[in-house]
Amino acid sequence: MDRLNKIIEKVKENQRIDIDEGLLLFRQADFLTLASLANRKRFFYHPDKIVTYVVDRNINYTNICVSGCRFCAFFEPPGQGRGYVLSKQVLSDKIQETIDLGGTQILLQGGMNPDLDMAYYVDMLKFIKENFDIHIHGFSPPEISFIAKQTSLSIAQTISILKQAGLSSIPGGGSEILCDDIRQKVSPNKCLSEEWLQVMRQAHLQGMRSSATMMFGHLEEDVHIFEHMNKIRRLQDETHGFTAFIPWTFQPDNTKISVRKKTSVEYLRVLAASRLFLDNIDNIQASWVTQGDKIAQTALFFGANDMGSTMIEENVVASAGIDFMLPKEELTRLISKAGFEPRQRDCYYHLL
Repeated sequence: MDRLNKIIEKVKENQRIDIDEGLLLFRQADFLTLASLANRKRFFYHPDKIVTYVVDRNINYTNICVSGCRFCAFFEPPGQGRGYVLSKQVLSDKIQETIDLGGTQILLQGGMNPDLDMAYYVDMLKFIKENFDIHIHGFSPPEISFIAKQTSLSIAQTISILKQAGLSSIPGGGSEILCDDIRQKVSPNKCLSEEWLQVMRQAHLQGMRSSATMMFGHLEEDVHIFEHMNKIRRLQDETHGFTAFIPWTFQPDNTKISVRKKTSVEYLRVLAASRLFLDNIDNIQASWVTQGDKIAQTALFFGANDMGSTMIEENVVASAGIDFMLPKEELTRLISKAGFEPRQRDCYYHLL
């Protein structure tokens, strides 16, 4: 018990904890102690009672994918005739609707589609930039890694070309758990951990910002959660390029991994642990998409200071049977009811 109390004191004094200390705290501290420590840390970083959110739309430009992730109920394999690639007309309609609803960015993600070449991506980005004044937050590291391999370019060259064409920042998707023994079981054809980190490193070196995510609740153990966060923290020490961390729970319905779904308490414990461990990332985001509105509200007392996106459209989690949609008015009401001041932000966490 002495060791636990020492770690708690260390956290209260805003000193960095290592993986072993984080794990001990996570496993042994009671639920409300974790909440209280994470809440205290949240106010250390953000003394005001502001909770931010962004108005955007998740546009999946294609659902054709060779990755074969066992947790994904959204993708279609190539050559089956069931997949799609969005036309420019559909893309335009979706972006215009986003802007009409007060949106400031689009989250552009798709599958690893072997039929698309670099010219397609450059053309799509330029088309969006020429026709709309909107921030493009797009292409998770596995997509960028895949495009680089398809075009025989380095990661750095690939990012540079996409950036010149109009890409502004990179979402933290496709990280799942950054431990290769787990990755190879859940997403066998996706880039490995080091490659994921390398995409983010190169993006940060080119002046781009990105978010980082963690999908837990599938085949990982506690220790993998902390190894994942440690890899993110080490890269952040090096580049300072991550704007936020977003932990979310795996949704097992309609997927090829049959596990018990994580409870809200388990989600909140991990969220609190991420706020305590990631001492160099400013923002921790609540995941109402997987948790629903009440738990997302509770998350604001477990270290989260951001509610993420209004998500005008979301397909991947929805394909796993989860269908929470929150219009801007509802999102701001939830934040206010929890005793915070809702403020819309952009991708860089500047208040609008």
